[in-house]
Amino acid sequence: MTVMYDRVALIGLGLIASSMFWAMKRGGIAGEVIGYARSSETRDVAREIGLCDRVCDSAAEACEGADLIVLCVPIGAMDAVSREIAGALKKGAVVTDVGSVKRAVIDVVGPHIPDGVHFVPGHPLAGTEQSGPRSGFAELFDNRWCVLTPEGADADATAKLRKYWEALGSNVDEMDADHHDLVLAVTSHTPHLIAYTMVGVADDLSRVTDTEVVKFSAAGFRDFTRIAASDPTMWRDVFLNNKDATLEILGRFTEELFALQRAIRQGDGEHLHDYFTRTRSIRRGIIEAGQDTDAPNFGRNPKP
Repeated sequence: MTVMYDRVALIGLGLIASSMFWAMKRGGIAGEVIGYARSSETRDVAREIGLCDRVCDSAAEACEGADLIVLCVPIGAMDAVSREIAGALKKGAVVTDVGSVKRAVIDVVGPHIPDGVHFVPGHPLAGTEQSGPRSGFAELFDNRWCVLTPEGADADATAKLRKYWEALGSNVDEMDADHHDLVLAVTSHTPHLIAYTMVGVADDLSRVTDTEVVKFSAAGFRDFTRIAASDPTMWRDVFLNNKDATLEILGRFTEELFALQRAIRQGDGEHLHDYFTRTRSIRRGIIEAGQDTDAPNFGRNPKP
């Protein structure tokens, strides 16, 4: 495949960045990939495993001469990082990100982008519960969606970034930033919060049930623990920066939960059956859309 960006800088070297690197190498779409991570331990691991063609000890150094800069840091670190790299960005470069909240990222990163540099926020809807530089694999984005929220960004820069994500294996769509945050509150943020809560309840109960909660975990609880194993720093920042949308969806969830409690208390089997039948069809729709599979572990294990 033709090289799309001569030099790409990955700021932050966790699951998403490491997967981007391997996907870029698989497709031959970047001439050189430069990496940076705040932790010296992470930088050492990246060098050890050959993650990135070169790993720098500062974010600004990594961005020098880069045609595409991808901010792969927690949302709470976006402001500081964008301040640090602003002076190193060359004219015509494209800055994007992979944060799962878009309005907050636009608000903190946008003011630091110099004139002549294009900021095109993005969010690849792909991931596992693993984190760190060793967790990435080239297939992570295959047939997964990446949402861009250009907010009036240069049309050519946006079109090129779209083609870049497609070359990584993604389907790409564009969306208003606030609408993105509401959609993700439904499909990702609130489900994670519920999973964290359910695992927390089980932890409290473990004082009564000893080890039985873990020993006899059924599939539903195992799925909760998989989700709740996600990076705590990232999810703390997500909830603090998508507060309004998450609280709105939590309110709706609570209303639905109260309705189900009432049905159980009153022995209303018809309501329960109808509700479960309707919601079951959503799972089938996700599989039919190619966004999950009936394979063991939902096909989430990376290819060897």
